Amino acid sequence: MNQNPAGRPNAWGGLVKLFALAGTLMASLLHGAAPATPARPNIVFILCDDLGINDLHCYGRPDHHTPNLDRLAGQGMRFTAAYCAQPICSPSRAAILTGKAPARLHLTTYLPGRPDCAAQKVLHPEIQMQLPLTEKLLPRYFKAAGYVTAAIGKWHVGGNGFGPLEHGFDLYHPGQANTRPSATEGGKGEYDLTACAERFMETNRNRPFLIYLAHNAPHIPYDAQPTRIAGNTQAFEPVYAAVIETIDDTVGRLLARLEALQLAENTIVIFTSDNGGLHVPEGSHARITHNTPYRAGKGFVYEGGLRIPLLVRWPGRVPAGKVVDTPVINTDWVPTLLEMAGMPQPAGLDGVSQAPLLQGRGSAAQRSLGWHFPHYTNQGSRPSGALREGNWMLVEYYDTETAELYDLAADPAEAQNVALAHPDRVVKMRAALAAWREANSAQTNRPNPGFNPDRYRELYEEVDASRFDPLGASRAVWEKMWAWRQRMNTAVQAGAKGRK
Repeated sequence: MNQNPAGRPNAWGGLVKLFALAGTLMASLLHGAAPATPARPNIVFILCDDLGINDLHCYGRPDHHTPNLDRLAGQGMRFTAAYCAQPICSPSRAAILTGKAPARLHLTTYLPGRPDCAAQKVLHPEIQMQLPLTEKLLPRYFKAAGYVTAAIGKWHVGGNGFGPLEHGFDLYHPGQANTRPSATEGGKGEYDLTACAERFMETNRNRPFLIYLAHNAPHIPYDAQPTRIAGNTQAFEPVYAAVIETIDDTVGRLLARLEALQLAENTIVIFTSDNGGLHVPEGSHARITHNTPYRAGKGFVYEGGLRIPLLVRWPGRVPAGKVVDTPVINTDWVPTLLEMAGMPQPAGLDGVSQAPLLQGRGSAAQRSLGWHFPHYTNQGSRPSGALREGNWMLVEYYDTETAELYDLAADPAEAQNVALAHPDRVVKMRAALAAWREANSAQTNRPNPGFNPDRYRELYEEVDASRFDPLGASRAVWEKMWAWRQRMNTAVQAGAKGRK
C-alpha cells in the first residue's frame, strides 16, 4: 500500500491505480487486446508393434474391422508414404524418441540382437545396447515447457539404468507383453495399458501432458478374446484380425475419454507403428499378415518393411479427412512435435519438422531418405541399405555388394529391378548412400571367418523370403516357407549356442 509523507496509509493512491487498471482493461476490450497465449497442446502418441501398412480397414484391408481408427483417419490426416527409420523395433523406437537416425546412434537392430551364425557371409557390427543417458529424448524437451510425461508399455531401447524414468519420463508403466485373454483383457495387455493412459490424462487434465503409449500388439506371440476371433473367421488370419480389432477398441476408449474430459480439441493424437508387418511364418504362427501390394515385411528395406500406417488428429489445426502421399519418416517426430507445441527447434537432429505439412500451411522439404541395416534377421533379410530419391528406391546388399533399383511410381510392389536400365542413376545413388553412411559414422560389416556357403544357400538363395507373397501363395509355397522357417530357426539356435 502507498504511504503519504507522514507515513500514514494513503487509500487514494490505491484507488487511483485501480481506476487506471480498469481503464486499461476497458481500452483493451474496445480497441482489441492481444490474444492470450493458447495452452500448449497435449500429446498422445500411440505406437503399435509390427502393425503393417495395410492392417487397418482405412488403408484398404477389407477383412479387418477398425471403425475407431477409420473415424480417427477421417478426423485428421492419413499418410500413405510414412516410413519407419528401421524395419525393426528398437532402432525405430530410438529414432522416434531422439530424432536421430539409427545409423548415427549405432543402434541398428533389436536389442540385444541376433547372434552370428555360420549362414552369414559377414558378421554383425557390435551395436549400442541402450540409448545412452547423454541422448536427449522427447520427455526432457517437453518437461522444460511444463509438461508432465508418461511412458506406458513397451520400451526396448535400454535395460536397467536406461529406462524411461532415467530418460526423463515422470511415470512408467510397462504392463505385460502377453496376457491371457478374458472379458476385460486382450492377449497383449492392451486394456491395462489403455486404462493407465486414461488415468494419467484424468489426473493431469489441468496441465499439458505427453503420453507415449507403446503397445506390444500385434507382435508375436499373440492371442485375443474368443468372441473377437469368432467374429473374424473370414479374415486372412482370424486371430491376428481379432488382435487388430482389440487395438481399435482400445483406441476408441482413449478417444472417448479425451472427449469426456473435454481435452480432445487441444490434444494431438498420433497413431502409427514401429515397422512393417511380419509377412513370413515365425514362432508358432504359420501365417500372420500380408503387406500387399508392397514387397516383403518386417526386417526388410523393401516397402513392406519400411512403410507404416500413420494417422494424425488435432481438431482445427490438422485438416480433417486429408490423405497425404508425401514421404515422411518417424525420425521427424521430435522436431515436429516441438514446433506444433510452439517450442524451439533443437540443433543436431536428423529429423525435420513436418508441422507445416500437418497444419496445412506448407509442404514437406524435398530430401532423400536413407536406411542402414547391417544385419541378418530372423525374417530372412540380409545386411542392406536403401535410399529413396523422389520415386526412385535403391536397395543395396552389403554381403554381396550388389544393388537393385525400383521406380515406385510405376512399380510400388518392387517387382522389377531396373538397375541395368539405369546404370548412371545406380552409381549416383550408391555414392549418395555411401556419403550418408559416412556422415552418420555408420558401422560396417566384416567377413565371417566361420562362413558356411551351404547354409547360406539354403536360407538366402534357394528361398528369397522377400519375394514371398502370403496373400497369393499356393499351399505348396506355404509348405516351402514353413520348411524354410525350420531351417532358419536351426541356424539361429546354433548361433545362440555359439554365443554362450
